[in-house]
Amino acid sequence: MNVAGRPMRTIWLAADEQSGGVVVEIIDQTRLPHELVIARLARLDDAARAIRDMQVRGAPLIGATAAYGMALAIAEDPSDDGIEHAATTLAATRPTAVNLAWALAEMRRALAGHAPEQRLAAALARAGAIAEEDVAINRAIGEHGLRLIAAAQRAKGGDSRVQILTHCNAGWLATVDWGTALAPIYRAHDQGIPLHVWVDETRPRNQGASLTAWELGQHGVPHTVIADNSGGHLMRHGEVDLCITGTDRTTAGGDVANKIGTYLKALAAHDNGVPFYVALPSPTIDWEIEDGAAIPIETRDPREVTHIAGWTEAGERVEVRLTPEGSPAANFAFDVTPARLVTALITERGVCPASGEGLLGLFPERRRAA
Repeated sequence: MNVAGRPMRTIWLAADEQSGGVVVEIIDQTRLPHELVIARLARLDDAARAIRDMQVRGAPLIGATAAYGMALAIAEDPSDDGIEHAATTLAATRPTAVNLAWALAEMRRALAGHAPEQRLAAALARAGAIAEEDVAINRAIGEHGLRLIAAAQRAKGGDSRVQILTHCNAGWLATVDWGTALAPIYRAHDQGIPLHVWVDETRPRNQGASLTAWELGQHGVPHTVIADNSGGHLMRHGEVDLCITGTDRTTAGGDVANKIGTYLKALAAHDNGVPFYVALPSPTIDWEIEDGAAIPIETRDPREVTHIAGWTEAGERVEVRLTPEGSPAANFAFDVTPARLVTALITERGVCPASGEGLLGLFPERRRAA
């Protein structure tokens, strides 16, 4: 997608100019929207920290970063013990996003049977393929979701613009490129369909206000940032035609785990007859879990709730306390939206009902595997 008119991705392989070794470069998303900073990952610990501290975030990008993290680890130690240590270290960084475990399993399979001296080349090849596959998957999600937006615009008639609400950030910053929930929006915008996006701020880390708004603005998509609790009001007054969110884990039964607050948007959409779509790449599906109650919910540092960081008018980054000194805070990172509240799932293979049968209709090989 575009940044200041120039296409960019969120992660890419680079060369260390001094050593000639392998490094990975990422957009440091903790510095957005005020600074575009490129961070370099040269070691396993760099990749683990980037995932844990949310320099990269979003299930697909977490998976791609973990894959490259395995490659960086093998550059340090290609032994069997080195592989096990790398996989254990990376798996502990973010428990909810299933792409992380999926990517690590893919890397293990790619390395199986290779001698230690062959492992770095094999790891780099598979990590690069995972990144390219993510781009292709998200582009396909965009094509399938585009049809839903186009249908909504036809239903409104004339030059009326489609009003879309999204929560958190499921754009290209959450993937390698294109995004999941925002991929259909980008495709529709690029095709000239008039639209406008309501961007939830997404407390406590404000991924909507800082990341979604930034990338939509860079690509020229009309949007407005709103407080998290505004969604129901807008739906009740007919200002939302459809909702599209992403997901960090989707169960085999169609339940979806996404950033905290998604469930409330789904409830409001259901009450107001607004379609609620969830866009997901197939690696986000956890075929081992049927019920969303079994999804592990990450809890993060309470300081993310009690404090907020921003930029002063003078261009200085500061962090300030929001809550009374001594007041405890809880920071649940995700919630689960049950399948009954999801109008449909948008995948790279098409759109399906949020149900086990719906998913198996698009992925029949999973039926055979079971």
